[in-house]
Amino acid sequence: MTAEKDALNMVAGLMILAARTAPKARGQDTLLYKVLTAREIEAISDWLAKEGKKRDLAFFIRDSKNFADTEACVLIGVKGDVPVGINCGACGFKSCAEYSKDYEVRKNPSTDYQGPNCAVRMTDLGIAAGSAVKTAQIHNIDNRLMFTGGVAALDLGFLGRECTVAYAIPLSATGKNIFFDRESKK
Repeated sequence: MTAEKDALNMVAGLMILAARTAPKARGQDTLLYKVLTAREIEAISDWLAKEGKKRDLAFFIRDSKNFADTEACVLIGVKGDVPVGINCGACGFKSCAEYSKDYEVRKNPSTDYQGPNCAVRMTDLGIAAGSAVKTAQIHNIDNRLMFTGGVAALDLGFLGRECTVAYAIPLSATGKNIFFDRESKK
């Protein structure tokens, strides 16, 4: 193992810690966290390449190459179907009770994310993801918050069935940031 690989793994753990300790609505933690193994990162890369071709989405294929070159990756997801209990209405329902009652009927297996999701839980996810990428940046680890990797991780079951939305944060420590100046066919 190289010094860079050791550092990437240490920072991945610190990223999970930063996400875990980030503020959450009403102090309720509905987030899910995981540092991926090399095999799981490879599975995401393969999934994105296959789905990119199947769906004719060049950015999936582009991101597949990033995951192939990634040595560490953090996943952060949320149980977005768990309402926070403040009846804000942002989900489109009049109350959290109404949302919970109708949720099972509204799941759509043909979309990448399950929905609807509690808007407050989505905010919790965003704050936690921001805390994680900030931690990577503080330690000079190149990273990118990726929707595509989260979609792949959900389909592969890496955060369990209870996860409705996820983001992947692949990490890199090379002489040039692999996540920018990327080619993508439009």
